[in-house]
Amino acid sequence: MIKHTSLALLTLLLLGTDRTTAADPSPTPASPTPASPATTNTPSASFLASIPHPGNKAPDVAAIDRNRILKAADAALLLAPLSITQTKAPASPAGIHDYYSNGDYWWPDPSKPDGLPYIQRDGQSNPANFSNHRVALRKLRDAVAALGAAYLITGENKYAAKAAEMLRVFFLDPETKMNPNLQHAQTVAGAFPNGRGIGIIDTLHLIEVPVAIAAMQKSPAFPAETVAGLKSWFHDYLDWMITSKNGQDEAAAKNNHSVAFWLQAAVFAAFTGDQERLAECRRQFKEVFIPKQMAPNGSFPLELKRTKPYAYSIFQLDNMTTLCRVLSTPEENLWAFELPDGRSIKKGIAYMEPYLADKSSWPLKPDVQAWAGWPTRQPALLLGGIAYGDPTYIELWTKLHPDPSDEEIQRNIAITQPILWVQ
Repeated sequence: MIKHTSLALLTLLLLGTDRTTAADPSPTPASPTPASPATTNTPSASFLASIPHPGNKAPDVAAIDRNRILKAADAALLLAPLSITQTKAPASPAGIHDYYSNGDYWWPDPSKPDGLPYIQRDGQSNPANFSNHRVALRKLRDAVAALGAAYLITGENKYAAKAAEMLRVFFLDPETKMNPNLQHAQTVAGAFPNGRGIGIIDTLHLIEVPVAIAAMQKSPAFPAETVAGLKSWFHDYLDWMITSKNGQDEAAAKNNHSVAFWLQAAVFAAFTGDQERLAECRRQFKEVFIPKQMAPNGSFPLELKRTKPYAYSIFQLDNMTTLCRVLSTPEENLWAFELPDGRSIKKGIAYMEPYLADKSSWPLKPDVQAWAGWPTRQPALLLGGIAYGDPTYIELWTKLHPDPSDEEIQRNIAITQPILWVQ
């Protein structure tokens, strides 16, 4: 494995799209084509030559998404800075700087006078839950990702300046910062009042923040001390994830929760230059997720058992594919990783693609919630289409809706600005 600095590694992640096919693990790298300054601003385009690919032309995501990127970024310029300190959770046992949320699928027990302890209704989100901190975090991600994407395609420093301001308020300023832990996430009234490991999935949305920072950090409007402070915050958060009981519980989950955990760990480790933890993320992908969570046909059996099997299968595939994107290097190409029985991320995408193209062909019952809103423009199609040189996947990706309005779907989408992941 090549030893990269943290900046080089994350820049490679952003600017060096791995397009190797499983059938041909060592094709000849194509020559990089410099982007037009009018389309993108790519200060480290030399990294493009480091990634092998099958020679097909990748889609021009900057052109496809330009209008939606600038619309979202210009709206973000008008936003007041966000902070979890703006809303105190009434039931939180912690301080104002500590993140707090309630478990999604837990409801008052109608047989109890006080409703306690809450009971679970799988797949049915309780609208009365405290979600202010989760919404603030997701809105921050939406804004910063849009600003990062806009800076990438325009080079205009106003976008980087706004992002730096929002990130300082949310993560760094003493009066408004969020502490780097999720000790009190997804609590359950009367049962788990102090939080659970399962709650770490709440910060899945944060994976797009480091890649946005990497896109903007060479701007003179994005101070070096802000970058350093953010790397310190994500280092501390990753350390808490790996060492805390909540984190260890979530890391060992048997379903999509562990994949979401290690996807976060991979991005945060890349951002902070933690090679040891990146190596563990790769081990999890090869020794746990493909052999223990994927069936021979490419499906994910534990996700199919849920009351929302379609949404959970999409969610798991997107996160597995993104994990493959983050962790692949020229020396360790996970796009080409395959078990002796043929299980691979390529098979996972191939299993799900027909049902993304035609949802009516889905063999199971419709999901109990948000069925109508799926699929959206799923990252697995774009990333897999590029990696395997499959224009069918990319064409389907371009046809799907990029910006769902259903909040239940929004909270299950980790990538909002694909340009940050493929440019």
